[in-house]
Amino acid sequence: MEEPTTEIKTADVTTTLPPPPPTASPHQELVERLKDYGQEDVFALWEELSPEERHLLVTEIENLDLPRIDRIIRCSFNSQGLPAAAIEAPPESCVSTVEDRRKEEKEKWWKMGLKAIYEGKLGVVLLSGGQGTRLGSSDPKGCYNIGLPSGKSLFQIQAERILCVQRLAAQAMSEGPTRPVAIQWYIMTSPFTHEPTQKFFETHKYFGLEPDQVTFFQQGTLPCITKDGKFIMETPFSLAKAPDGNGGVYAALKYSGLLEDMASRGIKYVDCYGVDNVLVRVADPTFLGYFIDKGAASAAKVVRKAYPQEKVGVFVRRGKGGPLTVVEYTELDESMASETNQQTGRLKFCWSNVCLHMFTLDFLNQVANGLEKDSIYHVAEKKIPSINGSIEGVKLEQFIFDCFPYAPSTALFEVLREEEFAPVKNANGSSFDTPESAKLLVLRLHTRWVIAAGGFLTHSVPLYATGVEVSPLCSYAGENLEAICRGRTFHAPCEISL
Repeated sequence: MEEPTTEIKTADVTTTLPPPPPTASPHQELVERLKDYGQEDVFALWEELSPEERHLLVTEIENLDLPRIDRIIRCSFNSQGLPAAAIEAPPESCVSTVEDRRKEEKEKWWKMGLKAIYEGKLGVVLLSGGQGTRLGSSDPKGCYNIGLPSGKSLFQIQAERILCVQRLAAQAMSEGPTRPVAIQWYIMTSPFTHEPTQKFFETHKYFGLEPDQVTFFQQGTLPCITKDGKFIMETPFSLAKAPDGNGGVYAALKYSGLLEDMASRGIKYVDCYGVDNVLVRVADPTFLGYFIDKGAASAAKVVRKAYPQEKVGVFVRRGKGGPLTVVEYTELDESMASETNQQTGRLKFCWSNVCLHMFTLDFLNQVANGLEKDSIYHVAEKKIPSINGSIEGVKLEQFIFDCFPYAPSTALFEVLREEEFAPVKNANGSSFDTPESAKLLVLRLHTRWVIAAGGFLTHSVPLYATGVEVSPLCSYAGENLEAICRGRTFHAPCEISL
């Protein structure tokens, strides 16, 4: 069949033009783009796809930032096996230990922190991309109820701590009638938890917070790849993808425009923590005041290692006079892990990272740009779902502690496990970090608060297996309980609330 031609007539001449070249389909254009990165096999099963499936695949590939993903794959693979600088213990000067902390210092930092909160200088970022899969739940982990007398979820406990510290800041700083204080709460979700997290907050009326002080944003995802860097197809028309790790928070804050949002609100300091610690002191005024007083770019709360072989990441100095960073326990051989500091008697590498961090906003901007420029992700070999069943592949992740090598200064702040670290990671019946173990840590701590405030307890089971829960709306860290508790008897287990 002959191609149609086009005639153009003028007063004297008729000119016949050749037919226009055929227009390339979006699929063909994408194949050519993918060839530049060696990923054209994505369309290997194109002929077998329905029109709807073809549309889904084309849309997914069009939405990929192929140059960025290719750079991440290359830089991450090329960094594997490179020699790392030797590690040494963090200098004592950068650590505020519990035993050396003076009462007047704590009071000063508490007041400095409350002042900064009152002035709107603190924002809070919650890392909440995970589901409660290991807890036997498909809901976002923050929705989980660990079994406290109140039945509150992790999200509610943390929201009420924010409400409490807002009230404390308003009371401490206001002259005359108190004015409201609102801490901005930025909650990072993942594609799996974003919608149910939003619905959970809406259903519970934001737990008493104002809706406009809570912002939800999603961490990124990256394609899962083979060990030679090829995209893995989960179905014939979709890529296997995975969240980019909790360190994806830096890129997510940048690309969602939230770093600019923070700046526009006058925020200068950012508290960042993980959702699964039921004892977390969200927006801790003492930690904030310490951070401001030190003038550091970043800070971390740390707990002392329980024993040399404990499987936790620890803070180290990387290279002679280099920056502080975190190394996994696998990087410390047995002799290094057991080595002691002759002056202090502590383990030389004893400061465990528990994902309780503080940053300046300026530093967060620097980190977001630095990590993006370097594009080095951790390469994790995992089982990946694919069109050929579960196969060996690679997930690319960044971790929250990847920021520390970029910091010109990092301050460490020791806290006690039994006061501030009760992780909820494994189902009841596991040997550690269960809802039951976290619940008991809360009940024991709050029982000590009540007794110190002059209260009494009765209990029908051994006290080590029970206790009382103090609502965060009553007390942030054990303060102001005398009026509620003195001379009163509480039957454990119960919640003490306003």
